[in-house]
Amino acid sequence: MNGRIPALLILGAAVFAGVGVWYAQEYGFYDQLDPAGVTITVMANGQAVPLQAGELEAIDASSSPIRWRGCFRVDQPLPEGAEPFANPTPLVGPNWFSCFDAGQIGADLQSGVAKAYLSQPEIRPDVDRVIAVYPDGRAYGWHQFNDKTPERGVMD
Repeated sequence: MNGRIPALLILGAAVFAGVGVWYAQEYGFYDQLDPAGVTITVMANGQAVPLQAGELEAIDASSSPIRWRGCFRVDQPLPEGAEPFANPTPLVGPNWFSCFDAGQIGADLQSGVAKAYLSQPEIRPDVDRVIAVYPDGRAYGWHQFNDKTPERGVMD
């Protein structure tokens, strides 16, 4: 009986902390963005070209530069010279943002069903915005660390 109460307190604190961390990661920091305030671009011939993006849903968080995710439809063909993105890696988002399935997007990029393009380089320091575009116009975007800094061990 002497160790039961401290053990229950420790267990209760651990459960409470675990639930708090889960909530913070899944809901606490993310904000849904107003589609009117989001501009989707693609780099073509060294210039950022705005795209007409319909059905836009996007989220972001100020807690990390790589939490931005977007789901949208590209309403016109990509411009001539759109820059492909090497080594795209869609990042998993929160479960409640159900339009973005990083596993499926990654598999489709690997199989060639979708193609990745550089949307905006250095959207934040050392972070690029990447979009994956499907032939039917569906498109998804995320932020991804780039390998352009000495800290990452790769130099151009």
